Amino acid sequence: MPIYLTDSINFVRKLRPARVWNVVKLFLSFHLTRWLRRPIQWGVPMTVSIEPTTACNLRCPECPSGLRSFSRPTGNLKQDFFRKTIDEMYKELIYLIFYFQGEPYINPGFLDMVKYANQKGIYTITSTNGHFLNDENARKTIESGLDRMIISVDGTTQEVYENYRKAGKLESVLQGARNVVKWKKKLNSKTPHIIFQFLVVRPNEHQIPEIYKLAEEIGVDEVKLKTAQVYDYENGNPLIPTIDKYARYAQQEDGTYTVKNELLNHCWKLWHACVITWDGMVVPCCFDKDASHRLGDLKQQSFKELWHGEAYQEFRTSLLKGRDQIDICTNCTEGCKVWA
Repeated sequence: MPIYLTDSINFVRKLRPARVWNVVKLFLSFHLTRWLRRPIQWGVPMTVSIEPTTACNLRCPECPSGLRSFSRPTGNLKQDFFRKTIDEMYKELIYLIFYFQGEPYINPGFLDMVKYANQKGIYTITSTNGHFLNDENARKTIESGLDRMIISVDGTTQEVYENYRKAGKLESVLQGARNVVKWKKKLNSKTPHIIFQFLVVRPNEHQIPEIYKLAEEIGVDEVKLKTAQVYDYENGNPLIPTIDKYARYAQQEDGTYTVKNELLNHCWKLWHACVITWDGMVVPCCFDKDASHRLGDLKQQSFKELWHGEAYQEFRTSLLKGRDQIDICTNCTEGCKVWA
């Protein structure tokens, strides 16, 4: 069976009437909001990103974890808090992304939490730098029921890889991927769907054809090319690719750069998704890396109270008035897509 079809069938099996009905409510309320120009929210998130940890072993230059530059507290997600949150949300929740900042496998309870979410019938996803996929963790990953694993492989040689993945070892990542593929076969498991994610930057753009060959050799299911977000882009940046379709930024006549995406005054993410930090803060989306727009605290209130509460509605209202006035939106290339 083709790998994409296998993954799709696995996803469809996770659907329940309550989850499908929630998607319908989200879609209708989002489009009604765009028509009336005032926030209407009938559903609850079908996608949630939850942060296992803020810690990371690498030093990537455009990442707060890598730069050790957070202003918010650092720490690990606690299993009891995680289970309590999932118990409240699982009936309508379709996707659970175990990632925001940090390296998920650093949290010692990470795979136990994946297993718990899997038992609730949720489609589970994680993104990892691949350095912790030793033989034991690879086996436990398969046994946890994880549905999708994204492994960051931003170069096919050590010299190129370490241009962005500072302090990383490419061979450790590739061996980790081999371990997961091996245990997936040994345990006769259809999951996880394994993806090599290649963050296209100027130093590695010439290796795009090679990453496909490498993935095929190892037995990885899919390769995804991702455009890179950089913080200081206005006057150019050595990470911005020369291949235009892989760049989030366009050069202007005066030599400066601007974000390609038009900031339309609506955002599908604010209707169908949210991010939960390791310590229970709810923030609008993955662009709020330092959790500066805190819309509630799950240690103090239920998620549904928070989701339909005053702070969320005020943020949605401000977004409808002008995304260019919201700092986390100004470097966004995703937010206005429906089904993004």
